[in-house]
Amino acid sequence: MDKFKQFETFVSVATKGSLTAAARAEGVAPAIIGRRLDTLEERLGVKLLVRTTRRLTLTHEGTAFLEDCQRVLADAANAEASVSAGGVKVSGHLRVTAPAGFGRRHVAPLVPLFGEIHPDVAVSLNLSDRLVDLTGEGYDCAVRVGDLPDSTLVSARIGDNRRLCVATPAYLQRHGTPRHPSELAQHTCLTLSSEASQTRGWAFQLPRDDGGTGVTHLRVAGRLDCSDGQVLHDWCLGGWGIAWRSTWEVEAGIASGQLVAVLEDFAAPPNGIYAVFPQRKHMPLRVRLWIDYLKHHYGQPGFFSRDLP
Repeated sequence: MDKFKQFETFVSVATKGSLTAAARAEGVAPAIIGRRLDTLEERLGVKLLVRTTRRLTLTHEGTAFLEDCQRVLADAANAEASVSAGGVKVSGHLRVTAPAGFGRRHVAPLVPLFGEIHPDVAVSLNLSDRLVDLTGEGYDCAVRVGDLPDSTLVSARIGDNRRLCVATPAYLQRHGTPRHPSELAQHTCLTLSSEASQTRGWAFQLPRDDGGTGVTHLRVAGRLDCSDGQVLHDWCLGGWGIAWRSTWEVEAGIASGQLVAVLEDFAAPPNGIYAVFPQRKHMPLRVRLWIDYLKHHYGQPGFFSRDLP
């Protein structure tokens, strides 16, 4: 008997909870399902299921084997889909969440394009700055920027992000260009308010006493602060001061000449842009393709400096 058919039968019985339900789904007699399971257990030499007239229970070996069977069947389905009709065929509902500012600029514009490539996939995009519970709220994937907290979730780095000090040419003409982070004390710095969780200050790569360099956080002050990063960006574009912003937010302004990066020689190393998902096993093909799609675009030179609507 075909091994895959045995695997499919075992998974069907285990997930549906009875031989009768699995037989009904396949349109065969329960006795056929029972014989397949007997043959599988005999070949493996272990008991996978404890069957009584009232209930069906997985053994310890059966529980472990169920995960392996589901993975093998999913991989086989994905392999077939990737070559069917000369290309990837994928369907289903993809639920994605991302931070509001980053999501508006660099996730939302890609969603319709992904849908064009995979017309049988429906996509729901949630934009929120709160830390969304992927498993509890039923999301397939989250896009997150910066250091990730310890978590049981799995992540894949899909891009790099740096933070730069930026200002308008007009502001720098009026107030001068700082040459060292210590000179920020003489400038108007546009800062996130304390409730925005940026408590460590602005990060710079500075010399250490031992002759090396390391990341130092400076607590800068200014007459203007706000809990919303977009407002800080708008204030910066208005020439009201120097802001410390992510490259995904300011590269387009730098490329167009609206903004000028300062103190670049002291910029801290980049952190990551990540796709976060509940598990690597049994990942639906639509999620894997979405992550690959984002990684492809975010890896293109100049992606974050392109013109935005």
